[in-house]
Amino acid sequence: MSGPVLFDAVLLDRDGTLVEDVPYNSDPDKVRPVPGARVALDRLRAAGLKLAVVTNQSGLARGLFTERQLHRVHRRIEALLGPFDCWQVCPHDDGDGCACRKPRPGLVHAAARALGTVPTRCALIGDIGRDVTAALAAGATGILVPTPVTRAEEVAAAPWVAADLPSAVAEILRRQASLSPAKPLPGAGSRAVATVCGGRHRGAGRRPHRTGGAVGFGG
Repeated sequence: MSGPVLFDAVLLDRDGTLVEDVPYNSDPDKVRPVPGARVALDRLRAAGLKLAVVTNQSGLARGLFTERQLHRVHRRIEALLGPFDCWQVCPHDDGDGCACRKPRPGLVHAAARALGTVPTRCALIGDIGRDVTAALAAGATGILVPTPVTRAEEVAAAPWVAADLPSAVAEILRRQASLSPAKPLPGAGSRAVATVCGGRHRGAGRRPHRTGGAVGFGG
């Protein structure tokens, strides 16, 4: 991407943002993308933005599923939604006192490092206040896409609220394009090759590495 940009990367919460929230899901067959997710993500890819997933998965700490099962779910998500440049997973529970579990900013920092950028050049899309708080604490832009589980006070506190994932993506691209108004927005049918982050292959089909307590899957 040439010229000035607001964002190098878009970070996305997993459950409730990319796919329907199935608590502690270990079954790839239960993965259901939210409406419009694939087209929206392909627009970001076509615009040259890197993509990462940042997700709390306390089911690992609670023994409700294994890392192998988590990998299978992530492979299914990528089969449906296309590749992500990296995955950052917090495997801890609230009582563990880690630095990576949202609303703490560890996952955001880890994703930015893995993608070769800084949090201030990242936007994070999520469905609850924890996501927005983590983004703001790291210096990233936080975008709330409310669902039925989002509390009213979280919506009121969010600096940027979008009706759904495609709307959030459209606004990111509009703001990005406003710096270079002569360049048209990429069409939904455009395709781009995903970048490799940190010299690692795409994460959903690879073994995890741990970054600052989070389980990272290089893209």
